Amino acid sequence: MIARRAEEIAPFIVMDVLERAREMERQGINVIHLEVGEPDFDIPPAVKDATCQALEEGLTHYTHSLGDLELREAIGRHYLETYGVFVKPEQIVVTSGTSPAMMLIFAALLEKGQEVIISDPGYACYPNFIKFLGGIPARVPVYEKDGFQLRPEAIQEKISRKTKAILINSPSNPTGCLLSESTMRSIAGLSPIIISDEIYHGLVYEGKEHSILEFSDNAFVLNGFSKLYAMTGLRLGYLIAPERFVRPIQKMQQNFFICASSLAQRAGIAALQETGLEVAEMKKIYDQRRKFMIMRLKELGFSISVEPTGAFYVFANARSFSGDSYKLAFEILENAHVGVTPGIDFGPNGEGYLRFSYANSLENIADGLDRIERYLKHY
Repeated sequence: MIARRAEEIAPFIVMDVLERAREMERQGINVIHLEVGEPDFDIPPAVKDATCQALEEGLTHYTHSLGDLELREAIGRHYLETYGVFVKPEQIVVTSGTSPAMMLIFAALLEKGQEVIISDPGYACYPNFIKFLGGIPARVPVYEKDGFQLRPEAIQEKISRKTKAILINSPSNPTGCLLSESTMRSIAGLSPIIISDEIYHGLVYEGKEHSILEFSDNAFVLNGFSKLYAMTGLRLGYLIAPERFVRPIQKMQQNFFICASSLAQRAGIAALQETGLEVAEMKKIYDQRRKFMIMRLKELGFSISVEPTGAFYVFANARSFSGDSYKLAFEILENAHVGVTPGIDFGPNGEGYLRFSYANSLENIADGLDRIERYLKHY
C-alpha cells in the first residue's frame, strides 16, 4: 500500500504544464515558456568563478550542518546592510534551496492539527508542505481590489487556539505584489509566529521591500539565491530562526540533509559580495519586461487593475475569457503553444486568473503574447 500522505498530496500544476510543454517540444513543436518562475539569465561570472575555484581547491566535502560560517556571516551582513537588522550567524541554517528550509521550519513548529494561516492565492506548495507535516492550512482570501494585500483584520478573524503561525510572502508569488510597511507591521503585532518568505527580495521595481525582522524577533525568514542571482540549479537557500529553534532544526538537518552543497555555498558568498552590477542589470531588464507584459496583456483583454511591482509575475484576470483557468491554460498550451499557469494552482481564490512569468526574453514574451492574441480571437 502507498502511504496516504503520498497518495493525497496535490500536484504542482505549473510543473504539469511544463512537463506537457516538454513533451510537445520533443515532438518538434516550438513552445514559449511563460509558466515557470526561473530566470533565463546565466549565473554572474563571479559566481561561476567561485564555483570553479572551490572545485579546484578540493572544497568538495561536508560543511558544518548549519552551513559554511563565512557564508552565514555574509548573510548576516546582507541583512544588516539591507534592512538594518542584526542576525547572528548562529541563527542561520543554510539549505539546499528554500524548499528544505520550509520543510525544516514546519517540522519544527507543527503538531498534528495545528494551523498555519496563508493567503489565497499564494504559492502553490505552501499548503502541501503544511498538510504533509500534519498541519492544516488556514486560507485567508486576498483580493485584486485590495491590491492582493493580506488584511490584518482578516488574519485576526482566522486566529484560533489551533493557530501556530502566519505565513507571508512579499513580493508575492503569484501576484507580484508587495505588502506595505504598515501591513507588515500590523501582522507582526499579532500573537502567532510569523514566517516570512523573502525569496523575491531584491526584485522590486516600485516601492521598497521590508524584512519581517524589522518588526519582530518572533519570526522565521525564508530566503535563497535562486531568483535574485539566477542560481536555480545550484540549489542554495537558507532560513533565519529565533535562537530557541536552531538546535532542533540543526538536528533535523543533520539527519535528513546533512548539509547544503559545499560548492554552492562558496558560490553564495560570491553572489552576496561580488555581483552588484550584474544584479542591477538583471533587475533593469526584468522591469522592462514587466512593463511590456502588462501593456500587452491589457491590449489582449486581460484585466490587471493592480500592477505587480515585484518578483517576475503578472497575475492577470482572465474571467472575460473563461472561469476555468486550468482548462484555459492547457488550451492555450495546446493551441497557441505558450505555457502559462492556471490561477487555480495557487488556491481557490486564484480561479479565473492566469499567471504569466516574465523570466524570459523580451523577444519570446512578445512572440508568446502575439500567439495568445491570435488564439483568443478565435476562442
